[in-house]
Amino acid sequence: MKKKVAMRLLFILGVFSVFGGCGSKAAGTSRTDNGNQAVNEVYSTEEAAGGTEELESGTVELTIWAEQANFDMLNKMIDKFKEEHAGEAEFNITLAESADSGTKGEVLKDVHNAADIFPMADDQLAPLAGAGALAKVPNEEEIREANLEDAVDAASLNGTLYAYPMTADNGYFLYYDKRYFSEKDVETLDSILTVAAANQKKFTMDWTSGWYLYAFFGETGLEFGINDDGVTNYCNWNATEGGIKGTDIASALLAIGSHPGFESRFDEDFLAGVKDGSVIAGVSGVWNAVEVQNAWGGDYGAVKLPTYTCGGQQVQMSSFKGYKMMGVNYYSKHKEWALTLADYLTNEENQIMRLEERNQGPSNKHAAESELVQGVPAIQAVIDQAQYGKLQRVGNSYWDGTYEFGLTMTQGNPRGLELQDIMDNLVSVITQSSVQ
Repeated sequence: MKKKVAMRLLFILGVFSVFGGCGSKAAGTSRTDNGNQAVNEVYSTEEAAGGTEELESGTVELTIWAEQANFDMLNKMIDKFKEEHAGEAEFNITLAESADSGTKGEVLKDVHNAADIFPMADDQLAPLAGAGALAKVPNEEEIREANLEDAVDAASLNGTLYAYPMTADNGYFLYYDKRYFSEKDVETLDSILTVAAANQKKFTMDWTSGWYLYAFFGETGLEFGINDDGVTNYCNWNATEGGIKGTDIASALLAIGSHPGFESRFDEDFLAGVKDGSVIAGVSGVWNAVEVQNAWGGDYGAVKLPTYTCGGQQVQMSSFKGYKMMGVNYYSKHKEWALTLADYLTNEENQIMRLEERNQGPSNKHAAESELVQGVPAIQAVIDQAQYGKLQRVGNSYWDGTYEFGLTMTQGNPRGLELQDIMDNLVSVITQSSVQ
């Protein structure tokens, strides 16, 4: 799962144990006191050798992880890459299906057998770089110059670039069917739910995901974030004083959850509902833009998230935001070609292709300024929502806490717990000192 006018937050996650050599394996996830130390040790040999090597000739076999929906587009890019480098080497480039959201786990599970090139969201970069799994970007200044500053920062750790910025759209917003909603209707969640119920349709959002649930907390004045240790979180979502209290949010969610116009659905079920006509509005991201447009045609609409009623007032829904990028496996057998190909797959021309074919918002400066961007509602919605967004920088315990909380809200508090107890438990799990 997922980028734009970004707030700069340099996320330093705990550095993982270092890979000692090509025959060694990752030894765990203990954190060093110095975030630079382990990374510097991993790359010391490379730097002593004078940096990058010359591109090799002969047979070059490379594997790229990607989501199935991007295969056709990537094959076009790969074919053109082969044409441009014809005669330099014999290329055997394979696409293997893998979810972008699972890149970190799959790489760290067995880095030596992971793909040579893989896409990832920006929150995965620090643990991968810290574990020594990412090759440094050799043409760093060129990439910095070509891409949005915040996209480059998101692809960097301690000032060093470890991945090639690819998209600046990894957030979420509101999709809606214009046959049912006016522009005024989609300004408030109250109106959206009323229209959906009146037409026996649904507005959907995944409440089992802390990524989406953050939408109800970010603009309330309550605080949440990751501590300096890069592992644990701080959170006061159970506050009992202030303009909005924790129980106000819980009450608002229970009211929304019980509304006949609402249903909590996974992202893929939202899309299925769009296609079968049962869903006429929902919260999702640009990865579904093509399918939504195919289903709704000229009635496809996308805007920033609405306001919702909380504590007797209208509160703007917020969002997590971020960037996607391509990393190169430090242990790739053909690392220099892998770096060259990753650079090519994320260049201006191919970022424009991503926009045209997959509605993926570019991080390249020139591509981001193109008229094409202005004509894609989903990208414009991401940009408009960005002012209410925050980069996803969270410790693991956040996901456990919000999952349990989301289920309770979706099910209508079936155990009849006191709302303050629910919020206290949520914060207790989010801020726990030890994580799995």
